[in-house]
Amino acid sequence: MPVIDRLHVRERTVRARPLFADRTHAGRVLAEWIAPAKDPQALVLALPRGGIPVGRPLADAIGCVMHPVLVRKLPIPVNPEMGFGAITVDGTVTLNQEVVDAFGLDESTIEAVAAETRREVERRSEAYPGGLPLPPLAGRDAWLVDDGLATGFSAIAAARMVRAHGVRRLRLTVPCAPLSSAELLSEHVDEAWCIIVQESGSFAVASFYHRFQEMSDEEVVRLLD
Repeated sequence: MPVIDRLHVRERTVRARPLFADRTHAGRVLAEWIAPAKDPQALVLALPRGGIPVGRPLADAIGCVMHPVLVRKLPIPVNPEMGFGAITVDGTVTLNQEVVDAFGLDESTIEAVAAETRREVERRSEAYPGGLPLPPLAGRDAWLVDDGLATGFSAIAAARMVRAHGVRRLRLTVPCAPLSSAELLSEHVDEAWCIIVQESGSFAVASFYHRFQEMSDEEVVRLLD
């Protein structure tokens, strides 16, 4: 299926603006826009930490459970805010080869960063209810949720891990994304839903929120419980 047919976008913009009060509000807007059918056998798989409050209203609308899908960005040593890929809780590494080449990251650096990042992912798997083991996915519909896409490689890593477990249909839902990342993710899922895409210019997920504070482990656990 062509990307254009798999990608659902409500609004396009060339300039970021605060559209959502906070992550929970963004989740409510997503759920109202998608209006999913009830399916108690489905699963909402949210990327911690920011995807958890976004996923909660969607799970409520579907009438299904929500689980964290544990994946984390691989930070560039000289610029930790920027990632060169992502690693999932099962150790699968997904690299953004363009960034790896641009920063000249060698194999030993990649392995060291991946090992350190995986330790944090494993810590979260123990701290968050439902982190491990993954629930049975074979033959079930799943909704992958985050609070927004940047490069999208964390979501790609999560999608690959979920698909490896035999999910029947995988949908991505995010409030905001650059158009290029939304199109890229559409190649890895059956459907992608994004409320607003930014077509050009510098992009930051936080720019689409009035409140976008760092979440604590305690907040994540409360929402998962």
